[in-house]
Amino acid sequence: MNPVDSTRASETCAPTSGPVACAKCGSRVAGICAALDMAGLEEISHETRRTQVNPRDVLYHEGDSAQSVVMLTRGVAKLTRQMPDGRQQVLGFRFAGDILGFTTRRTFLSDAEMLTEGQVCRISRRDFEGMLARFPATQRRLIELCSQELAETQEQLVTVGRRQAEQRVAAFLITLAEAARRRNQPHDVLDMPMTRAEIGDLLGLALETVSRAFTALKKRGLVKEPGGHKVELPDIPALAALADGDMD
Repeated sequence: MNPVDSTRASETCAPTSGPVACAKCGSRVAGICAALDMAGLEEISHETRRTQVNPRDVLYHEGDSAQSVVMLTRGVAKLTRQMPDGRQQVLGFRFAGDILGFTTRRTFLSDAEMLTEGQVCRISRRDFEGMLARFPATQRRLIELCSQELAETQEQLVTVGRRQAEQRVAAFLITLAEAARRRNQPHDVLDMPMTRAEIGDLLGLALETVSRAFTALKKRGLVKEPGGHKVELPDIPALAALADGDMD
C-alpha cells in the first residue's frame, strides 16, 4: 500500500471545496479549525487539499518526510509502528477532527492507515505553521488538542499497566464514547471499525482475551452488539465504574 497523494488513481477530490465544505467538516466540530471564523476558513481553504479516502488507504508511512500535516475530517484511522521483529504495533485510533503527522521531527513516527472510508485535509507543514502564526486562536486550540492527546496517552499507560482484561476493554469503550461525545455524535451506540485483534494489540491483550472480555461485559448488561460493526453501551456510568475498578 502506498501513501495517499496526488498521483494515486484511487484518490478522489471532494466535490465541495472552500469555506462551505470547511464549515461542515469534522475538524470544524472537534479539531483545530473550530478556532477559526468564516474569514479564517476562507483563507485556510486555499492552502489545503481535501481528498476522499478508502478503507486501508495509507495516509503516510513511518520514516516518510514529514512535510505535510493531515487533518482527518471524516472517518477512522489507526496509527501503527513496525517492530524490529516485523510485528505491527497499534498505537491508537484517530477520529474526525484529529490531527495526524504533526511532529517536530523530519520524518513521520508511525504509519497512518484508514479503517473506514472518509475524508482528509492535507496541508503543508509550512502552511500549517503559518496558520498558527496568523491565527493565535489556532495555537490555543492546538495546545488543547495536544493536552488532550497527552492525557489519553497517560490513561492508556495506566490501562495497559494496571488494569485487568475486562477493565481494559471497558476503558477502551469509554474512550471511544468520549471521542464520539466531543464530536457531537451519539456516544451510547458506537461505530467499531477496528477488529478485535487491533483492539487487543492496542491494549496488550490476546485476541481470545478480548473476545472473552466482550462476552463478560455483555453478560453484565454493559455492552450489546447489534451488528453492523456497532457496539451499544446501555449503562455508560456503570461501564466507567468498572474501568476504574469500582465494580466487582
